[in-house]
Amino acid sequence: MSTLTVSLDELKLSKTYRENSWNVRQLIHHIVDSHLNGYMRMKLALTKENPVVKTYEESEWAKLTDYDLPVKVSLELLESLHERWTYLLENLTAPQLQLTYQYPDGSKMRIEQSIALYAWHGNHHFAHMQLALNN
Repeated sequence: MSTLTVSLDELKLSKTYRENSWNVRQLIHHIVDSHLNGYMRMKLALTKENPVVKTYEESEWAKLTDYDLPVKVSLELLESLHERWTYLLENLTAPQLQLTYQYPDGSKMRIEQSIALYAWHGNHHFAHMQLALNN
């Protein structure tokens, strides 16, 4: 992601991929929020039996003042988080990949499913940024 964002000025960071969508800055900060939650959910699943995890209001988080920070702050956090998360995931056993966490609505997520979900999620929003920057 940093290759895409290295030369972004304020105008580019404020671009959206469609009307009323998040802008590039918000997308970057959102990915970090999401992946921090994902990391914590997986760690809970590894240390507790089927823990119930908290959800969060993404659109409300995007209104908080930390979304005004320079994207460099979130990109550095994301890079460190991904390094740590990757190390954890590369060392999981087959039985650990089957461990679950549960959402408040009762639905369960296996760690192996969660890995795929968060990989997709990052790529999904990366594509949104590419669309915004090409508009």
